[in-house]
Amino acid sequence: MQQSSSVAQLTQSLRMEMNRYSPGGKLPSSRALVETYRVSPVTVSRALAQLVAEGLVVTRPGAGAFRAEPRTAADPAGDTSWQEVALSADSSNELAPRSVDATGVMVNLVAQPTGVIEFNGGYLHPALQPERAMATALARAGRRPGAWGRPPTDGVPELREWFARGCGGAVTAAEVLITAGGQSALTTALRALAPPGAQVLVESPTYPGMLAIARAAGLRPVPVPVDADGVRPELLESAFRATGARVFVCQPLFQNPTGAVLAADRRREVVRIARAAGAFVVEDDFVRRLAHEDAGTLPPPLISEDPDGVVVHVCSLTKATSPSFRVCALVARGPVLERLRAIHIVEQFFVPRPLQEAAVELVGSPAWDRHLRNVAGELRLRRDTMVTALLRDLPELTPTQVPSGGFHLWARLPDGADEAALVSAALRTGVAITPGRPYFCAEPTAGHVRLSYAFLASVAEITEGVRRLATACAETLP
Repeated sequence: MQQSSSVAQLTQSLRMEMNRYSPGGKLPSSRALVETYRVSPVTVSRALAQLVAEGLVVTRPGAGAFRAEPRTAADPAGDTSWQEVALSADSSNELAPRSVDATGVMVNLVAQPTGVIEFNGGYLHPALQPERAMATALARAGRRPGAWGRPPTDGVPELREWFARGCGGAVTAAEVLITAGGQSALTTALRALAPPGAQVLVESPTYPGMLAIARAAGLRPVPVPVDADGVRPELLESAFRATGARVFVCQPLFQNPTGAVLAADRRREVVRIARAAGAFVVEDDFVRRLAHEDAGTLPPPLISEDPDGVVVHVCSLTKATSPSFRVCALVARGPVLERLRAIHIVEQFFVPRPLQEAAVELVGSPAWDRHLRNVAGELRLRRDTMVTALLRDLPELTPTQVPSGGFHLWARLPDGADEAALVSAALRTGVAITPGRPYFCAEPTAGHVRLSYAFLASVAEITEGVRRLATACAETLP
């Protein structure tokens, strides 16, 4: 973090001094910059790279760095209004519209202004990420024989074997495809399992990114309510019967956003109901590696108890590492595997081999288990801190269900509360929260908010964030 700060400071200093040099003029040598600013050669190299990316500097091998020539005036903007007609002309013939509202996804991806406490984060804060272990793994991966060659289309064998062991049961490496993150794996699964215009059953509420995937593929999501023990089997059976759907997407472990864990007596029932309907269950096992210290023994993935190929399993490393460490397993049995493989190859070719090799290095190192233990303790502390702060300052937002895994709480708003007004008021007080509406594919039962405790620099931010949120609630809640 200190080195990043040094790079930013040097970049800003050089940017401010750029007018001292005429266009095409030579900047001081790297050695001179090291001596003048008392920084390392690496810092100088990174600062110059940033200025090159900004178009302020050009580098010439063996000659040095020079101030870039001024850019020519941009061409006048074209007229793109014709696209409105082109994009909508055939919509009347579509079985389901493919226009997608990405608001529910972007709310967790947009960078917030400085000083805003991010209760809307969808990933671990850099302070919780295994940055050193990932850097070491990537460096080692780059030196592996064949690391920069084309990988097997299904993925590096050692990585597929590791994911297969994690699935348990009789799952083998031959049934594993390596994809570029969970979002990509879910996209491949839904495209493979359901034709455009078909209905797909989803938990309600559920992950907005999955709803966006379904709609982009021309599918029609149908909600099946969940309670504290996960999806309700009797409603799932009724939904299959009423719709004729052939796919049900679920998160049996620490469901997003409720945090529910599918109860033991429901696990076999869900698979049985889908099998009877001639349907697939897409199991999104997205935070298995973010269980808290007090989670106890976790139930195995559904696929471990499914010899008949009903379950298509998705399991990513991204949530437990970094948003840029996009490595995921897509696991299936039977003829459907060939269809998944074909779509995966057409859309992606393969996941870059250096990233796969880095994943092998990372999960095989002692640092991996240490990281998971550290995150398990830290997330438990953060969860407990947030619950305590809510009980003290905002009892009306205290969730009825406190999960022992994942990184967020799901809170129902009081009857009559204006969800959008609360989200806006919270941002004005300096805290970003996630609205509940995008998690429902039909009318929501009430207003909700999701409060994440993962993307925060420290526990102290949680207490301060709840205090700010209480101010916003005082302004907006009935």
